[in-house]
Amino acid sequence: MVIIESSGITDIGRKRKNNEDCLFLGDDQRLYVVADGMGGHQSGEVASKLVVETIQKYMKRFREAEGGRADRLLSSIHLANQVIFRASYNRNSYQGMGSTVSAVCFTDNTVIAANVGDSPVYLVRDKSIKLLSVIHNLLAEQTAIDPEGAKHLSSVFKHMLTRAIGIGKTVRPDIQEIQCFKDDALVISSDGLSDKVSLEEILAVVNKERPDKACKTLVNLANKYGGNDNITIIILRVKRVK
Repeated sequence: MVIIESSGITDIGRKRKNNEDCLFLGDDQRLYVVADGMGGHQSGEVASKLVVETIQKYMKRFREAEGGRADRLLSSIHLANQVIFRASYNRNSYQGMGSTVSAVCFTDNTVIAANVGDSPVYLVRDKSIKLLSVIHNLLAEQTAIDPEGAKHLSSVFKHMLTRAIGIGKTVRPDIQEIQCFKDDALVISSDGLSDKVSLEEILAVVNKERPDKACKTLVNLANKYGGNDNITIIILRVKRVK
């Protein structure tokens, strides 16, 4: 079994009037989720909370079910999409609401990362950092197709999602499962952090500080650099792989 040290924090930032991010720290389930909601009239808050609650409850209810955890995590995300889509359809004040989601869970010796949207999941290993999730926005997808052309795109395309929870009847998450090792660290965040704090800064802080202190340091950095959005981060440190 994987032994994990975890910490998470969410902060309204310096410019927003409300916090549309939501997180879940589930050490007992070895499940961790960040959702960044969108929509007017505070419906973004509703969307992100519904996403997190739906995934957590589904994974808890079916924790002993047959099949792999990756399949169950995907199923929970699909269910969350249906919940948000129906809520948006049935209530005028919720029309157009949606959310990103990035979820990490562990098996006895692997880590599974699944996501929809642009809330990144990073793996810190051997003094390096890499993106585990797939960023679903126009800038990232254009960069994959035409890196040179993407350099000339306006930064506004960075915030135009190509996939999100609840905006359609179905959704297509990206997911991967990799072996995990002692001293690995996982960083799950909303774009309020990743837009402001560089990968080099994230790497340096995560390698230097314990998860609880590192979370606070990184949120403070994002606010120092403007705090234009809500800021949410979960940091997971693998202490042991039995």
